Amino acid sequence: MIGSGGFRTFLERKPPKMKISPFKLERYFAKYEFSAEYILCASDCESMSIADLLNMEPEAAEKFKEVWLGYTESQGSPALRNEISRMYETILPEQVLVHSGAEEAIMNFMLAMLTEDDHVIVHFPCYQSLAEVAKGLGCQVTPWRAREEMGWGLDLDELHRIVRPSTRAVIVNIPHNPTGFLMPKEDFLALNHFVQENGLLLFFDEVYRESELDPVNCLPAACDQGAHAVSLGVTSKTYGLPGLRIGWIATKNTDVYNRMAALKDYTTICNAAPSEFLAELALRHRQELAQRNLNIIRSNLTVLDGLMGRWRDRFTWVRPRAGSIAYPKLIKGSVEEFCEELVRRVGVLLLPGDLFDDPTNHFRLGFGRTNLPHAVARLEQFLAQSP
Repeated sequence: MIGSGGFRTFLERKPPKMKISPFKLERYFAKYEFSAEYILCASDCESMSIADLLNMEPEAAEKFKEVWLGYTESQGSPALRNEISRMYETILPEQVLVHSGAEEAIMNFMLAMLTEDDHVIVHFPCYQSLAEVAKGLGCQVTPWRAREEMGWGLDLDELHRIVRPSTRAVIVNIPHNPTGFLMPKEDFLALNHFVQENGLLLFFDEVYRESELDPVNCLPAACDQGAHAVSLGVTSKTYGLPGLRIGWIATKNTDVYNRMAALKDYTTICNAAPSEFLAELALRHRQELAQRNLNIIRSNLTVLDGLMGRWRDRFTWVRPRAGSIAYPKLIKGSVEEFCEELVRRVGVLLLPGDLFDDPTNHFRLGFGRTNLPHAVARLEQFLAQSP
């Protein structure tokens, strides 16, 4: 049962032996991100300066100067947790745990809740840490594969087939990176029902929530569906503020919360006071920030529609329904060689699908930044010169 055993039982479990593989995507970015002229694979939306963010409220700049540079509360400042809780229907501030970005939260969840005897089901392809940390702990990991022929959808019947008696958690990312898939609400509710019925944990990566092309299709938060679920959020993606390094989990599950909070004492301990102030300010204006980036996304999608139409002999794609990323397929040739040549010759960076352990010749394309039309023009220059 979820939450059974308590913290004492957790401490008595056999400690994991962590063997984690290199983060391929991050190593690829380290090689090219700060030298390529155009990052046409960025997962985040257009950012802004501290000055622009402070200008969103009349007295914010003066208040920012007064931020005390001492330690902050480990769980996150009460004001920030209160602002985050307003994003949900039933979550209280004390059910929010703030982290240094989403990555720390992913790591702490898996360290807190998984052992090497557990089986984990992971939405695939995925951001590597959503699967790799569990693998590193010795868990058996089964991919729940997005199906391109289903518009990158997930087959719920397949989930029923791959669950095992040893399954501990289901890890899902919706809206999805890298495909831009948005799960229908009926499937979302069915997924939550299945997880609850089987006594599992649902770790729901919602970092692109509120970036749906049609806001009517925005799903409820998983954490609002019951104590089986943990919602992951961040300031980086929809709101375009990755430099703040602020992420969080929201959950009604006190056992999960307490275990993760205990582990945070061994990672960042607490968050940076300036980042917490700026994140609180940003989230008070999150709808304005999201709308700003949605305007960029919609404009850029029109550009991409033209690109895909003009080069349908080179690419196929499923047009995304949410987020700032898409996952087109290169029809001929090696996508790895294509991406290497593209960045070397014209300074445009794309992410080949092998960085997601996907050998199907797809690549990630990001369209949340204002310079996309210039990057696409450079890409088309390259295509015109390539056989």
